[in-house]
Amino acid sequence: MNYNVILSDEVREALEAGKPVIALESTIISHGMPYPENYKTALACQRIAHRHGAVAATCAILNGELHAGLSDDEIRYLAEKGPEVKKVSRRDIPVVMAKGEDGATTVAATMFIAHLAGIKVFATGGIGGVHRGAETTMDISADLNELGRTPVAVVCAGPKSVLDIGLTLEYLETQGVPVVAFRADNVPAFYTRDSGFKAPCRADDVEELSAMVDAMNGLGMNSGMVIVNPIPENYEMDPDKIDKATIKAVKEAEKLHITGREVTPFLLKRIAELTDNASLDANIALVYNNVRLAALIAAGEEQN
Repeated sequence: MNYNVILSDEVREALEAGKPVIALESTIISHGMPYPENYKTALACQRIAHRHGAVAATCAILNGELHAGLSDDEIRYLAEKGPEVKKVSRRDIPVVMAKGEDGATTVAATMFIAHLAGIKVFATGGIGGVHRGAETTMDISADLNELGRTPVAVVCAGPKSVLDIGLTLEYLETQGVPVVAFRADNVPAFYTRDSGFKAPCRADDVEELSAMVDAMNGLGMNSGMVIVNPIPENYEMDPDKIDKATIKAVKEAEKLHITGREVTPFLLKRIAELTDNASLDANIALVYNNVRLAALIAAGEEQN
């Protein structure tokens, strides 16, 4: 069995040359969006990264092997297969590898692969966290523990709106994970720019964010960082509308006894239906925004 991360030629050459590289997850391809939007979005993310000075390394497990950097055909395969591809978090990696299966990597699994590959910055839509009602269900995403033990900076639009954001921030504090808001005082809530929760730290320029990532790695802290980047204003959704859709979707998930790893994909799909796909458009816009910022952080400077 090959335990090394298989790098695409482009990613390997960039890492060897010390050029900027950012990681991208694959769960968003197989479980986050319908086909063909997922395929188009994944390719667009790679183009955006290149445009802003970085090589994009989409991470996944194919035939039981870890990959950082996928071809267009491999991305299309994951997009077309959709939910048939296993959703893989850290705990699932050895099982999927041993069985020679394919896996779409979550934030936690992507961080793990990125760190093995030597990639320090990762762009995603939103991180997992403490689910609403976790005081009884104990449903807490593995993303949070991964952030507490893997030194990768994750650029996102905040915790997913279906989560308890206050408790998520408390959990991150316990894990010793810095949460930095880019040009904002409060933490965004995925589809909206302001969750109402104050960010522990604010940064107003890319160079400062890049220096924070360098300090995290230079000190050998062995923990990650969350950089929250608010969704662009013109794509922000009405807070009341998204909250009503979220509450309805959560109740439906409970009624259908949907639990564990299936909760978030169900909720995102149902919220898209309840908002006439406005949430899908917002999701795509915020992902592009995060890829752009991650590329600039990896490059270490803002572009005019």
